[in-house]
Amino acid sequence: MRRSVSKMSYVVPALLLALFTVPSAAQAQAKQAGAPMAAVKLSPELTAARAALEKYQDPIVAIRDGFFSTVACIDFPHGAVDGPMTYPPGAMGVHFLNTANIGPQLDPAKPQVLIYEPGATGKLKLVAAEWFMPTQVAGGKAPAIFGQTLYGPMAGHAPIMPAELTHYDLHVWLWKDNPKGVFTSTNAAVKCDPKAPYTHAEGMHH
Repeated sequence: MRRSVSKMSYVVPALLLALFTVPSAAQAQAKQAGAPMAAVKLSPELTAARAALEKYQDPIVAIRDGFFSTVACIDFPHGAVDGPMTYPPGAMGVHFLNTANIGPQLDPAKPQVLIYEPGATGKLKLVAAEWFMPTQVAGGKAPAIFGQTLYGPMAGHAPIMPAELTHYDLHVWLWKDNPKGVFTSTNAAVKCDPKAPYTHAEGMHH
């Protein structure tokens, strides 16, 4: 069962669903691997991507460049199993989505999603970027970037997107160490305030 804090009713605008109507059934996902980030240095390609995206430390700059906030701080305090997806305990944070960056090619300098962690004062801190592609756009083959094949296909993540938006994605923790690895979807070092009105906490599935 999923539970969400009251007032949590925000979803990606219907335009995105209209542009990318895809099947809702998700298939098997490759198991994530990865050494702790503390033992892994960023590759030159990841270092270059981080430098190119550094300006988005200021979320207002991200908004001016076409990213918009999905509002919810997504948290998996106990981990979760969601169909083929397994999420270790940890959070993702607040997703900022840029629909103009969605297409059949992935660009290290143009992620589809930026991810922010809310601070104690409510200030947003950039912690990760996410490369995202709807299955309809991918044309039946999982895309790859940074030497990694995107995970999926998987159903859309309610409440921040329609469940029908089947897609591939890859979280890349460029600004926040992740104990489970730079490409692991959730990060135990990221925190969503459980008392905040827009925190969305996922429970253990199945």
